[in-house]
Amino acid sequence: MSVLEKYLDSPESLVLTGFRRVGKTTIIKHLFDELTSNNKIFLDMESPVNQRTFKKENYEAILTDFVNLGLNIKEKSYIFIDEIQYAKKSPSIIKYLFDHYNIKFVLTGSSSFYLKNHFSESLSGRKFLFELFPLDFEEFLWFKNEKLSLEADYDLLRHLYDEYMEFGGLPAVVLENDIENKKLRLDDALGSYFQLDVLNLSNFQDRKNLESLMFLLASRAGSKLDITKLSQSLGVSRQTLYNYLEFLKETYLINLVPQYSNSSDIVVRKVQKLYFNDSGILNRIEKISQGQIFENTIFNQLYSKNYFNNLGQNLRPRIYYFQKKSGAEIDFISENIGYEVKLTGTQYDVSRMERFSKNINLEDVKVISLEKNTSENKKIIYPFNL
Repeated sequence: MSVLEKYLDSPESLVLTGFRRVGKTTIIKHLFDELTSNNKIFLDMESPVNQRTFKKENYEAILTDFVNLGLNIKEKSYIFIDEIQYAKKSPSIIKYLFDHYNIKFVLTGSSSFYLKNHFSESLSGRKFLFELFPLDFEEFLWFKNEKLSLEADYDLLRHLYDEYMEFGGLPAVVLENDIENKKLRLDDALGSYFQLDVLNLSNFQDRKNLESLMFLLASRAGSKLDITKLSQSLGVSRQTLYNYLEFLKETYLINLVPQYSNSSDIVVRKVQKLYFNDSGILNRIEKISQGQIFENTIFNQLYSKNYFNNLGQNLRPRIYYFQKKSGAEIDFISENIGYEVKLTGTQYDVSRMERFSKNINLEDVKVISLEKNTSENKKIIYPFNL
């Protein structure tokens, strides 16, 4: 939150995007309430009334509507718009108002797919884009009001981490105490995603294929994608499947991890590994093995950590997997550190990782163990300590 607050004084528009129910609306409402200026308005674009305003051809008439809502355009003004993707003409409108008036825009959208395709050129050089992800484990503890350090005793943290793996990091789900209500909230987030984002943002002729693909992908979490088999299963071309995957990625349902290729000792192929951006959503789609869900959760933690460490550089997190010609792998490489994910990590895993790391000059290696480990090797860590 504090990161966004410091950008309120800059002239550029702030754009916050992320998956459904990840907390975008809550954050910008907080920013709106905390803003000391009274020269501000908040618009929810799911409202037909507000959508009608943005359908007007005359941009000055749109500005008049804002003035009627109490905005004084002779002074620095603030317009907060939630779910901007429902206003199809909004990029050009915002560009016009930004260029001609002293107006600061704070916007949310549920899809970088939409923002890239509709906002990229019109707001080029006029915006800061922030992506919001489900809570990491430290944030999860804070939401649960658990005053525990990530260095606390293993047994104190393990049962909480099990909950985090099963239900994920969507804020409303974390705050819900009843298990059945957690499941209902996850179902609501997933239902909203298909009813709103898929229907409103995609132009695919057969949207049922996206739903079928989602179930096919869930069982493959943590695995390398076989594009040919997937396209045959759906009865679509490879290019159509690539388009589906890109859409699911840019609407924050899934993520794809490329193969690390800075070595002649690996098979360099365009084969990516698949992960879901929230383990709770993944668990509601398909019940998969504990090892799969643990690896998926670790990916989410590494992704959030990498994103935060590079905040302000306008870069997507760079996470890779490594594979030798023999087929042996390192699960993740992030910021030049190799990570192996094991339900029970051992000294053997550390030794294997260290041998691999010499081939690609990694800075360090870590084995992430879910189960308690008796080794004193500091390269074996728990998921709480990432």
